[in-house]
Amino acid sequence: MTSTATRRHAHTPPHGPSHADPYGIGYRPGPLGRLGLWVTHHRKATALVWLLLVIGLGAFAPKVEANLSGAGWQADGSESVAVRELATKSFGGNASSAIQVVIHSTDGPVTKGTGADVIDEATRILEAEPRIADVIAPQPGATLSQDDQTAVLLAGAGADPNEMVRVADDLKGELKALAGDGVEVNPTGASLLWSDFNEANLDAMLKSEMFSWPVTLAILVLAFGALVAAGLPLILTLAGLVASAGSLVLINELIPVSIWAMNFAMMFALALGIDYALFLVVRFRAARMGHHETPRQAIAETMDTAGKAVLLSGATVLVSLTAVMLVPSPAFRSMAGGIMLAVVFVLLATLTLLPPVLFKLDGRINKGALKWVHTGEHRSAKFAAWGERLWKRPIVFGLASLVVLLALAAPVLGLKTAMPSIQVLPDDASARIGYNQVKDAFGDGAPGTLQVITDAADADATAKALASDPGIAGAMPAQPAADASDRVLIQAVPTVDPSYPELANTVDRLRADLPDSALVGGAAVENLDLKTQLDDSTPLVIGVVLALGFLLLLIALQAPLISLLGTLASLLSTAAAFGVARLVFQEGVGADLMGFEHQGFLDAWAPVFFFAMIFAIAMDYTVFLLASAKEHYEKSGDPREAMVGSLAHSGRVIFAAGAVMVAVFFTFALSGPLPPKEMGIVLGVAVLLDAFLVRLVLLPVMLRLTGNAAWWAPRWLTRVLPNITFSHG
Repeated sequence: MTSTATRRHAHTPPHGPSHADPYGIGYRPGPLGRLGLWVTHHRKATALVWLLLVIGLGAFAPKVEANLSGAGWQADGSESVAVRELATKSFGGNASSAIQVVIHSTDGPVTKGTGADVIDEATRILEAEPRIADVIAPQPGATLSQDDQTAVLLAGAGADPNEMVRVADDLKGELKALAGDGVEVNPTGASLLWSDFNEANLDAMLKSEMFSWPVTLAILVLAFGALVAAGLPLILTLAGLVASAGSLVLINELIPVSIWAMNFAMMFALALGIDYALFLVVRFRAARMGHHETPRQAIAETMDTAGKAVLLSGATVLVSLTAVMLVPSPAFRSMAGGIMLAVVFVLLATLTLLPPVLFKLDGRINKGALKWVHTGEHRSAKFAAWGERLWKRPIVFGLASLVVLLALAAPVLGLKTAMPSIQVLPDDASARIGYNQVKDAFGDGAPGTLQVITDAADADATAKALASDPGIAGAMPAQPAADASDRVLIQAVPTVDPSYPELANTVDRLRADLPDSALVGGAAVENLDLKTQLDDSTPLVIGVVLALGFLLLLIALQAPLISLLGTLASLLSTAAAFGVARLVFQEGVGADLMGFEHQGFLDAWAPVFFFAMIFAIAMDYTVFLLASAKEHYEKSGDPREAMVGSLAHSGRVIFAAGAVMVAVFFTFALSGPLPPKEMGIVLGVAVLLDAFLVRLVLLPVMLRLTGNAAWWAPRWLTRVLPNITFSHG
């Protein structure tokens, strides 16, 4: 029987395209095939556009760490954000974003001798900074401890929270340098917390990058068996990352962008970009060395099959992350936007830059090949054998994988979440040291001082309610507004540490008992309001992600049953990953081994954000496997060939891509603050389970058990949906 590739080759004109065959490949390719041929034909222009893009945007990329902000973790429209804005405007910047300089003497009163000189010099430094509003000297009974050994110098916020983080970056070194002769100086407060965290996070990211790139290259060499082929995904991904980093710097000039946007984008796009390039390179090599097609035929086939799967996968990722935009928090929206931007650039590089590179390299792609490599092997004999084994014993393998996933998912039922505590900072961070000194000198709740703004007419009633509340250790006298507004600010110290859940009960009680004009805020309350918002948004985000994920699969596959099963299967790996997250981060299993201090909960932003990311990755592998299965089913009409053939042709790619992602995510979990560890471990476990248990075991078993029904669709549905096929020619 003559193969499709052979028939095409026989019809290919010997001297390139003709009027009868304008594409020069013997058949009319699909839209992506035509795109691949177009960028290949205009490869110099394509390369020039990408070169200008990377150089132009890359010029801004080095500024990404300095320009992007660390704040934005707030619930827009919340009461606490209103308090911060009023405090900044009417009370000399005495807001949650103000900088607190903790000056502690180990040798006598801090207000005398060397301590007094340090206070004066710190005051001079702060007053010389135009972005700082009022500088308030230590006040006895408020910001000067009873033993006179600890004083807090308050530098009011004269700019927005993002800019105050930059102020902290600029001043903390100079302020800490004042220490000496028995006097310690440690700037702290919310702005310093973000400044110190961003610094520790950057160091961690750079260390992780140093680990991940060599590990990734090693895995790719083993997957491809050739150095040149293995290097292509890394180069393409790097081009996309440089372009996205520069774009974020430019966007930040219009809208504040969180530095986390780049951190997450770097990790996510690196893993995803390698996946996409891996899929295309494998298909191209198979077409050239396995089917002996011409370079143009190979480009068209690669784009019409693997390219289509990559495009649909990228669309699924973008749709999943779009749902995060439903959370009304600047940090979340900029993080999701940053990742989406990186994915778009990586997707564009894969679909427009990679085809001409493959065409140009052609046989040279196998330079540096290992001796054992079968360069033209696209259908893996080992994964075909694995598919046959699953076909024969689907119940045994299906139940085994299901039991493992459900067992790992079970702990998720007891998962607790809260906003990050001071423990996310390294022990030697200025903000953490100052935080602990404030606790020791002024009480456990002092670092989480509440700010209550009320009408002057309600000041006495507000003060009485605060004094009688069991959750308040003490309150300061009312401070009148500096402007013409008829308001006062009362600062109240809770009885518990800001990270304790009892504080939420106190805030809820105060909001119910205080006069109607009273607004309760402060840094700790902003965290509580954000957690409430996240808790409220999570079900909506999950529902939207699931619905849109199913819809995209349905459009791509035009098969309701397997689209539904593929979507539900993604939930299993997601639930299992969060089950493991509870054991590690809430219960502390393995915390000492991994070198972190567990908080007794998972950070509150993790469920909604990680769910979207995990689901996006899970659907990525789902699209790869089911697109291959549909291609085989369209050609043969045989459910067995669809299942076994999809594993034989995409199993090795999914295995290698999964290994790359696991390596990337786990290396990011090796060092640095707690949030990146959470991200690395949760995403790493999710990919490990999804790629190796769900996509290579459970989903093929579902294809086996559903048979022809997996690909059935009612006629009315096929008339409504666009006609998308994965077979070519």
